[in-house]
Amino acid sequence: MSGKVVIISGPSGAGKSTLVKRLFEICPLPLALSVSATTRAPRPDEVDGVSYHFLSHDEFERRRLNDDFLEYKEVFGQGQWYGTLEQSVSDGQASGKWVILEIDVAGALSVIDRIPDAITIFINPGSMEELERRLRNRQTDSEEAILRRLQVAKHEMSNRHHYQHQITNDEVDRAARQVSQLLQALETK
Repeated sequence: MSGKVVIISGPSGAGKSTLVKRLFEICPLPLALSVSATTRAPRPDEVDGVSYHFLSHDEFERRRLNDDFLEYKEVFGQGQWYGTLEQSVSDGQASGKWVILEIDVAGALSVIDRIPDAITIFINPGSMEELERRLRNRQTDSEEAILRRLQVAKHEMSNRHHYQHQITNDEVDRAARQVSQLLQALETK
């Protein structure tokens, strides 16, 4: 049986990564996380093919021109590229996995164009005020970076109507249970 593609996205700070991690702990479906490709160098604790597919700039460009990516983008003007390789997703589907793509809204819209039957879930932080509070509490970004993330978040929030489902992540365990229940209900369709 062929698996499904599940797109989970939302603004930076909405808690997508934490929610997805919890989803893998509680959901009985055969989930697989799509491993993104990137041109950035691996960090000491990262493993090629597990954390990311680490590609040179030339290899990334070759694959981009070959139309190997479902979506790709340069992140925050840093000269580093990230993308989702179509082969990774189709291999997961072929093995019966529900392939989870944790990607931004622009990437999600690109994937929807290529995989129109993808299940799309927008993770909502609840409000822009809550999102700003979370970004500031992380204490990982400069003021300039926070303001840039909030600007992008406004645009992403305005595109949430493109998603089939929306989950408010005001409490991770509850939100992860909602996503798990949603996916299990869609298993029979």
